[in-house]
Amino acid sequence: MIAQSIHYKESRPRAKVLEFVNLKDLFSKYLFHWPLFFIVLSMALLAAIFYTKVSKPTYEIKATLLIKDQKKAPDQQSALHEIDMYNSSKIVENEIEILSSKKLSQEVVNDLRLWIGYEKVNGFMSSTDLYKASPVNFNLLGASGNYAPEGLDIVIKNDKTFLLKMPSGELKEMGFSKNYTTELGEWRLDATNNLNQYINSTIKIKVMDPDQVAIQYQKGINVILPNKLAAAIDLSLNDTNAERGKDVLNRLIYHYNLAEAVEKNRETKSTLDFLDRRLASLTGDLTNAEKGIEDFKSTRGLTDLSSDSKISLENMQANDLKLMEVNIQLNVIEGVERYVNSPQNQGKAPATSGITDAALSSSIEKLSVLQLQREKLLATTPETNPDFEAINRQISSTKMAIKEIVENIKSALLITRSKLQTFNSRFESSIKNVPVDERQFISIKRQQAIKESSYNYLLQKKEEVSLKYAATLTDDRIVDQAYANQAKFPQKPIAFALALFIGLALPTGLIYGRDVLKNKITTIKQIKDEVNVPVIGEIPYYRSKNAIAINDFDINSTTEQFRALRTKLHYLFAEQKKGRVTMVTSSIGGEGKSFISANLALSLAHIGKKTVVLELDLRKPKIADIFSIDKQSIGITDFLTGNVPLKNIIKTSGTNTNLDVITCGTEVKSPAEMLEKEELKDLIDQLKLMYDDIIIDTAPAHLVPDAMILGRVTDITLYVIRQGFTGKSELSFISTLAEEKQLPELHILFNGINKAKYGYGYDYSNNYYNTEKGAGVLSIFQDFKSRF
Repeated sequence: MIAQSIHYKESRPRAKVLEFVNLKDLFSKYLFHWPLFFIVLSMALLAAIFYTKVSKPTYEIKATLLIKDQKKAPDQQSALHEIDMYNSSKIVENEIEILSSKKLSQEVVNDLRLWIGYEKVNGFMSSTDLYKASPVNFNLLGASGNYAPEGLDIVIKNDKTFLLKMPSGELKEMGFSKNYTTELGEWRLDATNNLNQYINSTIKIKVMDPDQVAIQYQKGINVILPNKLAAAIDLSLNDTNAERGKDVLNRLIYHYNLAEAVEKNRETKSTLDFLDRRLASLTGDLTNAEKGIEDFKSTRGLTDLSSDSKISLENMQANDLKLMEVNIQLNVIEGVERYVNSPQNQGKAPATSGITDAALSSSIEKLSVLQLQREKLLATTPETNPDFEAINRQISSTKMAIKEIVENIKSALLITRSKLQTFNSRFESSIKNVPVDERQFISIKRQQAIKESSYNYLLQKKEEVSLKYAATLTDDRIVDQAYANQAKFPQKPIAFALALFIGLALPTGLIYGRDVLKNKITTIKQIKDEVNVPVIGEIPYYRSKNAIAINDFDINSTTEQFRALRTKLHYLFAEQKKGRVTMVTSSIGGEGKSFISANLALSLAHIGKKTVVLELDLRKPKIADIFSIDKQSIGITDFLTGNVPLKNIIKTSGTNTNLDVITCGTEVKSPAEMLEKEELKDLIDQLKLMYDDIIIDTAPAHLVPDAMILGRVTDITLYVIRQGFTGKSELSFISTLAEEKQLPELHILFNGINKAKYGYGYDYSNNYYNTEKGAGVLSIFQDFKSRF
């Protein structure tokens, strides 16, 4: 009679212990693969050490520039506002675009000669930057369009000669301050004051494309507005040479301010040139006029004019001066009118010198600001950009406002000029009665006075414009000159922390990914979650090539677990003392069913139970090999065919007197048909009378039907699942077997438990009864290999 299947209950509280146990098991699982962690972690740390050694320190260079932003300080006026026609606010976003432009970067690169680099070669992947400390100065006299970004290697021999490494590897001796022509073009190498420090040193000279270097710096320079409520712009740059980085930002600011000053002075300089030309012309005219007066007086003997003539002349001169000023203003107004009527929005707005209308001056100043912003934006942004639409609309509306003002001013000036011309006609009529000599003298004197007034007027305007030119200031203020912080790269703590992370994460990911991809059963929980079949026992992983794990001289963890299995089987058989039939099967080959059959039989024999093992895996028999029995000897198939009696096929195991073995015998073509013979039942019945326990080792149940056929003569079935070997997909098959009761008294035996490798199982290595001997070199190597 078979007792009810065993179901074990946990006696200890699991709520608080389970989480700790799972973490401990998980840690043990990964600790098993310590060689993999050791190798990967060592490689990662070595890479970090190498990286920090060969990587050049990178510094973050910063500078701060304060921009006069019209959006943030529209009413702010400087002390020189009235004399600076271009003292206008800006849009800070446009200034950011200008500072980020390639044009400025090109000016900095050419100014500092950044397209030529010098390094001292120290050894393998090690060099020292020689910015501002180079022993030589490379001068490209005639560029060919070719460059040497990989560098020209020279060896300094003395203060007169150096060796140039040719493409062929040959060293060619050359002299300093001599012109040479190569693929680069014509060039010369001059010695500097630092030359004597580098005798016999190898210097690498990198000659790069200036445009490409400018683009690299353009991309590398960060221009940001950290606070939208303030107009302070932060400039930053990463460079392996702190001094060079500071020079780059300082020169960038310098060229930015220089461009602004040049832009402001461009039209002022043009006005000064015009005034100089007019003054030069008037100087000659005025000299001739004054000489004409002297000649007239001496020729005609005229000493002075009558009082009436003087009054008429003074009135005409005053009226002529007013008329001249009106004509100048009309010329200015006509220039403004021509500009605003131009269909294009290009060119700077004309000056309004001499026009006192506040509305016109304000509108012209606004137009100047808009035009300057448009030109700056055009330097960095294509004209198709939507940003141009807004500024073009503002320019257009400002021009319309200027047109209206100009028309009103022009009308008023024309009226004034007409009145002044009428006054002149009256004055000219009043002197008709004056004597001829005085009348002619008045005409000459009048022309001289007009030229003198024009000269004085232009001279005054030149002084005003010159003062504006001299007082031209940039609106921007440098808050912080370029400065370098501590090296931000490489950071050793981060490098080693990253190496540690990679050294631990990579093996962990590999192990986890391998487990996921293998899709194998590793824990008993996976079995219990899928299959409603009791697990009768767990057999630890057995490393030895000798399949006999149980003997009289060595008590090990495997022996312990077979003892536990034996005890549970006796409990299942209850009162049945003799003829107990236990079948051992599995899903596929390699799960250890033959190992289980042989050692379970040995364990039973050790306690005096008369036991026999039947090798009924007729397709791939292994029991004979385990017990070192000749495979060609007669066996079960010979008995089933009636060729030999039972006593002739029983063989002693050679390991225990209580254990016998019956091998499969002669090979047959149809094993399943052989097992269906009634003679098999007769065989089992006879063996039940002779033995206490009969252990049947049969073929895998998922591959062939042998196990199901043998179920008719079996009391209990042990279904072997091997940890890390049996696929999870087999659980559904086992569940079907259990539900359909195709195998009698089905119990699962979990074999090959390796807690260290899979993080599940009892710690058999610390078992109280464990007395396993030290492993040999080959075993140690195999164990080490398995840990990968």
